[in-house]
Amino acid sequence: MAEAPLPAIRSLPSWLLGRAAARGRTLVAGALAAEGMKMWHHVVLSAVRDLAPVAQADLGRAVLLDPKDLVGVLNDLQSAGLVLRAPDPGDRRKNAVSLTDAGARLLTRCEKAARQANDELLAPLSPDERAQFMDLLIRISGTEG
Repeated sequence: MAEAPLPAIRSLPSWLLGRAAARGRTLVAGALAAEGMKMWHHVVLSAVRDLAPVAQADLGRAVLLDPKDLVGVLNDLQSAGLVLRAPDPGDRRKNAVSLTDAGARLLTRCEKAARQANDELLAPLSPDERAQFMDLLIRISGTEG
């Protein structure tokens, strides 16, 4: 049997992590699509829940999304009745974003779907291996602490 092409590249941890990440994104995107949600919409909805009421600019910084892209996502979410944008009581020049009841219900379904997709991604690992894998990912991703 012939060896897979690019053995030097395929042996790099960065390449393998990229492949695993791509598979994870595909699984999660599919699970979210079944709920009518896109990835960035889910990220923003989750951040709004965690930070609300949150100034639109602060929200963009929290999720590392370009302000123009954030406006598009928020327009979609507001049109769907999932978030509200209102003048910030602390500074009327800014918009504060908060979750609607419909947004909270959809977010609950999306979080369940995303967890199931991640369970599928990690299915080859035992519970102990999953815990170790998560610890290692946190350490190498720079998100520790």
